[in-house]
Amino acid sequence: MQECETANAALVEEAAQRLAGVVTRTPLEPNARLSSRVDAQVWLKREDLQTVRSYKVRGAYNFIVQLDEETRAHGVVCASAGNHAQGVAYACRRLGANGRVFVPGTTPRQKRERIATLGGSRIEVIVVGETYEDASAAAKEEAQRTGATLVPAFDDLRTVAGQGTVALEIVEQLGFVPDVLVVPVGGGGLIAGIAGWARERHPEMRIVGVEPAGAACMAAAMAAGEPVRIAEVDSFVDGAAVRLAGSVTYPLVRDSGAELTTIAEGAVCTEMLSMYQADGVIAEPAGALATAALGNTVKIEPGQTVVCVVSGGNNDVSRYGEIIERSLVHEGLKHYFLVGFPQEPGALRRFLDEVLGPDDDITLFEYVKRNSRETGPALIGIEIARPSDLPGLLDRMNRSPLQVEPVEPGSPMFHFLL
Repeated sequence: MQECETANAALVEEAAQRLAGVVTRTPLEPNARLSSRVDAQVWLKREDLQTVRSYKVRGAYNFIVQLDEETRAHGVVCASAGNHAQGVAYACRRLGANGRVFVPGTTPRQKRERIATLGGSRIEVIVVGETYEDASAAAKEEAQRTGATLVPAFDDLRTVAGQGTVALEIVEQLGFVPDVLVVPVGGGGLIAGIAGWARERHPEMRIVGVEPAGAACMAAAMAAGEPVRIAEVDSFVDGAAVRLAGSVTYPLVRDSGAELTTIAEGAVCTEMLSMYQADGVIAEPAGALATAALGNTVKIEPGQTVVCVVSGGNNDVSRYGEIIERSLVHEGLKHYFLVGFPQEPGALRRFLDEVLGPDDDITLFEYVKRNSRETGPALIGIEIARPSDLPGLLDRMNRSPLQVEPVEPGSPMFHFLL
């Protein structure tokens, strides 16, 4: 299949036949919390319960199974932030192919270990660079050097068609066409497959793609009229932290009529915690993109039927400290300050007694100059009970003899903290 071919609904339906009995037909579940949030009927398509805990296996298997025996014998390679590699590993083991997967250093250890477990002796995992683009360049070089076939994470019609089977399942399980389908967007494979299928079969369905604010490569492509490399990427939403939208996926998304929006990484963290605590769903950052945007940057009409794709559940438990921190900052409950204490005894005690409110809590206190303890500047993190408590805290700081400088989100110092 050549990349210049036109994607259509038939390719998605053919992919669904290949995937039958190979991947999990994941549950479609109603969600009371989100339904209450937007006054609509909200359902979750639980791709976090997929064979490899993400929808990526659909595209990877649909690609590799179509390779002839001679091509497959030369092996396959791929680049991935983690989930696509797991899909490739699963497909290789099931189809008897050998593969090498390249992942960036930001890929959580949990994902790396899962790749190795799923692929067994058929897969070699290689960590290279810090971004998906670093891994992608290494995978392409490996394919050219060895003659192995590169399995794109999103930028091939076979991958796109496999990902699009998510929408076909949703309509079959629901028994009717939802009003709105909200999906996460990285390089564009999932939304290209879903929106391409829906455009032909159910054009009345509204498709909304959600990108992380720090990695909105598809929105950048739409604005420029072609895929463009974005200068900076926040890698926190690792499953969607893509610097350059696909040359195959971009025109498919552009022509599909799908909408695009973004959501802040901090809002994603808040949603991840809500999904865990209220719904019992362990979502990775990319898996919470769609639901995080619901009712925020994605507006819903009362009474509509809405489906959000929970795209993956490969989250490393060691990341929850950062997730909680980012959520608190986003909610306006966590703030950092550089505080210069006057050169006199008792200054710290007065700060505690006169500046902090009754519900304020110090979560970080570290003197910046180690040789000037109790008199030098300190980096202080303060958690407040309510966002409305901040003006009072700032007023007390201004009336004190202290020299106080807020550490603003986005500043170099703040990036050091997070």
